[in-house]
Amino acid sequence: MKPDLPPLNALRSFESAARLESFSAAANELFVTHGAVSKQIKQLEEWLGVKLFERVGGRVKLSEVGWRYLVQVQDGLDIIANATAQLMQPNRQRRLVINSTPTMAMHWLLPQLTDFQRQYPDVELRLMTSDRDISRLDVPFDLAIRRGPGDWPGYISKPFLDEWEIPLCSPALLERHPIREPADLVHHTLLHADTRPTAWQRWLTLAGVPDLKPAASQQFDHFYLALQAAMDGLGVTLGPLPMMQAEIEAGTLIAPLRGPIVPVRGYCWIAPRAMMNDPAITAFCQWLEGRAATLG
Repeated sequence: MKPDLPPLNALRSFESAARLESFSAAANELFVTHGAVSKQIKQLEEWLGVKLFERVGGRVKLSEVGWRYLVQVQDGLDIIANATAQLMQPNRQRRLVINSTPTMAMHWLLPQLTDFQRQYPDVELRLMTSDRDISRLDVPFDLAIRRGPGDWPGYISKPFLDEWEIPLCSPALLERHPIREPADLVHHTLLHADTRPTAWQRWLTLAGVPDLKPAASQQFDHFYLALQAAMDGLGVTLGPLPMMQAEIEAGTLIAPLRGPIVPVRGYCWIAPRAMMNDPAITAFCQWLEGRAATLG
């Protein structure tokens, strides 16, 4: 006998409300009313005999049972969506949506994608960028790239690229004030990024000058802006290797000091567990690992 299935419309409402953490946001996404979402979830809770959400004042949040159920429901919906897409478009180009952090996308992934397209011409890539945790993304994706390792329930992940940090600046900046040792940074502007708030202090401590006071500091909300500012000669940033190796080889940036080279969290690919049998996802994951091993 086939197992009983809960109401499928109620499952959609539950998944949307749980992912967005809001009945109102789920209603907007599903083009229904707030009351309709609330009714569907109540129906599902009664069918299951458990409380999926905890209601606190005027807000709701997933219960512990709800979190466990969400992971399995998302896996099931992903399998259905993938099977449907393959059935309806058997001879069409497979689209693969990649969600990456902006810096990784701009300085490492994007320059490499021609190689993937050459090897897999039947896979159409759509690259999107975000710094948000994958659990809070409101746009669907097939594979994400984030720093890790991390805790991503319902997903398979694997590290593929290590990273280190070292001071980088434009060659023109050194003509005004050479940097021969870490203490020489006192004459320069240090470029900081909100996404890496402790990077400079960690590096200065390991370099033996934890109390160094630079000539100035400049803050940016995204790391790729700090990198661009360094290339434009505005100051010195902590740049990632091997991600910025191409800029160093081209002479756009220079690493004036040999060290210390500080290891930081590397990058992982992250894919929905239910999608790991998809040949396009498998191919892209293997390509990432191979490319990283070749280029560093």
